[in-house]
Amino acid sequence: MRFNTLFKIRNTIAVLAIALMAFGTPLAAQDTTAVISKGVSGPVKGVAADNDLDAFAKGLANISKDATTNDATTATIDVAVVANHDAVYKSAGFYAILFILVCIFIAITGKIIRVYEITQEVQGKKAGLNWNNIQGIILVLFLILGLYGTYWSYNTWGWVVTKDSASVHGARIDTMMIVTVAITTIVFVLTQFLLFWFSYKYRGQENRKAYYYPHNNAIERLWTIVPAFVLTALVVFGFFTWRSITNPSQDDRNNALSLEVTGEQFKWNVRYSGEDNQLGLKNYKLTTPTNGLGIDFTDKKSWDDRLGPEIVLPVNKSVRVTINSKDVLHSFYMPDFKVQMNAVPGMATYFQFTPRFTTEEMREKSGNAKYDYVLLCAKICGSGHYNMQYKVRVVSDKEYKEWIVKQPLFFNDDMKKEMQLKSASVSKETLRNNKLAIN
Repeated sequence: MRFNTLFKIRNTIAVLAIALMAFGTPLAAQDTTAVISKGVSGPVKGVAADNDLDAFAKGLANISKDATTNDATTATIDVAVVANHDAVYKSAGFYAILFILVCIFIAITGKIIRVYEITQEVQGKKAGLNWNNIQGIILVLFLILGLYGTYWSYNTWGWVVTKDSASVHGARIDTMMIVTVAITTIVFVLTQFLLFWFSYKYRGQENRKAYYYPHNNAIERLWTIVPAFVLTALVVFGFFTWRSITNPSQDDRNNALSLEVTGEQFKWNVRYSGEDNQLGLKNYKLTTPTNGLGIDFTDKKSWDDRLGPEIVLPVNKSVRVTINSKDVLHSFYMPDFKVQMNAVPGMATYFQFTPRFTTEEMREKSGNAKYDYVLLCAKICGSGHYNMQYKVRVVSDKEYKEWIVKQPLFFNDDMKKEMQLKSASVSKETLRNNKLAIN
């Protein structure tokens, strides 16, 4: 006895389809909301089917005022039955039923075609359908649809690559990316066209025999050497681009604006260097509730360091960021500037870049008056990872100088009092030790 006869597969599928339909019916019934109200007097309160204000607004009609009452407004509202099937279309049962119905349709169509072919054979006629031709045509259709899908994806999402980067080095990365995409797109289109067209052109035919063609050295050399040269050129291009980004000269490092960003769960701390453009030393052992970053204030270079409530950068000015972490691994990520570097506990990392568009200029380019640059964390650093967003503004050099002088110093009165208390404590301890030594 055959397997499908034993288990009655078709009957099982039919029962399953009926069960899913029965399951889906209550969903449709629950999601269809009817609100019918007539002769409602007084102010009209908001009533909507499934909180859908648009559907409710469309159902309102025949609102009239009754002038016979004393300054009282009466309204008659006829609300049509409003059905909302959105939840049904989002349910798994709906798509399961749809999939089964499509499968049943395909199975029935296949049976009809098979019956037709058997009938032709019984009558001694040649089979009416040439499946080789049908499959060849389907492959050509797949080629056309696939190439259109490629065009659609480039047309819809191409702005991700082609939009202007907000940093100088980002423009170089964009150029490298566009060159790579252009080369790979040309190769993709050619290979897909040849693949599908050859499948159609050389489809099986009764009057044609396949030609045995096992090997060709010239073709082997062609598709080995050409890709090797192209890939080597792309790798070298990428290497020098990356080197120019990550290895600035010593003069560029010295002339760049220096600031420090320290990540912790779940926020960023920003410290700007003062007029000397040098950040003071840090030591995690000096961390206190007052001195959260562990800044060593015995180093005079830290006395003019300033606290940044946001990241503000001058346009067309090189910026060197020192990146740290207080607890776990974070990642300093500013997508508009093509900047990303891990923040590693116990080890400082660096990234240097030059902003080339102010925030206002980028808003004009994007057509979004509320557009802002943002600093994110690109590492899943804990439950509050999503909170690590920090506003970034790029302004003119004049605006930056006016802004930075208004920011508070890290070495404030609280820090000074803490240092004085520590100094007094150290002095008492030293005096006590000296007395013990004399005794």
